[in-house]
Amino acid sequence: MSPGPVLTSASVPRADLCPGKPPILRVPTPDQAGLPAWAAEHRHTLHGLVTEHGAVLVRGLALCDTGQVASVFGRLTPALMTDTEAFAPRQAYAPGVYSSTAWPANQPMCMHHELSYTHSPPGLLLLACLTAPTTGGATALADSATVLEALPPELVQRFEQHGWLLTRTYNDDIGASWTEAFGTDDRAAVESYCRANAVEFAWQADGALRTRQRRPAVVRDPATGRRRWFNQIAFLNEWTLAPEVREYLVDVYGPEALPFNTFFGDGEPIGEDVVHLINTVYDEHTVREPWQSGDLMLIDNIRTAHSREPFEPPRDVLVAMAAPRPPASFPPAPAAAPEGSTR
Repeated sequence: MSPGPVLTSASVPRADLCPGKPPILRVPTPDQAGLPAWAAEHRHTLHGLVTEHGAVLVRGLALCDTGQVASVFGRLTPALMTDTEAFAPRQAYAPGVYSSTAWPANQPMCMHHELSYTHSPPGLLLLACLTAPTTGGATALADSATVLEALPPELVQRFEQHGWLLTRTYNDDIGASWTEAFGTDDRAAVESYCRANAVEFAWQADGALRTRQRRPAVVRDPATGRRRWFNQIAFLNEWTLAPEVREYLVDVYGPEALPFNTFFGDGEPIGEDVVHLINTVYDEHTVREPWQSGDLMLIDNIRTAHSREPFEPPRDVLVAMAAPRPPASFPPAPAAAPEGSTR
């Protein structure tokens, strides 16, 4: 996160820029009834900080309920996205406003870019903390261009040439079911969505859905043209899971039907060493600031990866997504669709 100007107006006193932390904008607590108006008034200031730094944490708003957060989110961006193809369930509080992903509190969610495997991923994330955990639970950040530059050039070249492949087997036990992920129980609607979004699919004999999608691992920043590491290669790979969790899933579902897994874009497996390397580079370029109840955070989803650290419950963070990016041009995967029924 590069240093930038300190804001000194009466309504927005300063943005603190400290090594190892995201930019923190400390504001006088507005009248709670006037929070949506405050958000509308300072929308351009906040978006400017995100453009400058890739993210900003706003402290002092004292956000305290879901309706208030939904109103603030709605003033900060003109339209919120529907969460589709989620890898784990979320609770919807208002159109486009969701709970954090259901994920065990004692397990980290390593660095990733939200919905980077979708055809039109969000360009902006909005997060609001209603209840901060006693310990842990930070939404840590990493600059995607810095991470790209720190990765071995030969690894980047391979991913840049072939992209990355995500396979999913939706079931009712682990992660989001296909009805939760696609927001419908209509198979025809799911098939139509998959065809429109370059997702290969196959219905299994037991009714499960198996999908396969190839996406670019490196993209150009739409604002600057700078190359950025943009994917969920490590996060959704089997080797990122805790060993006992991976062993359990392989034992129950088999290595070919894990709820999710990632591969090189040519279909070759990604080794444990590669996943460890990617996560290590992320760790070396991570900034973090513990949540405080009432905080707001805006993240440029292309420029900045984010993670969720283990925590002691409770932790209540609301999430919204906006500014969908146009689909990246990428050739289809060379291998066939997963075996099953129709594509």
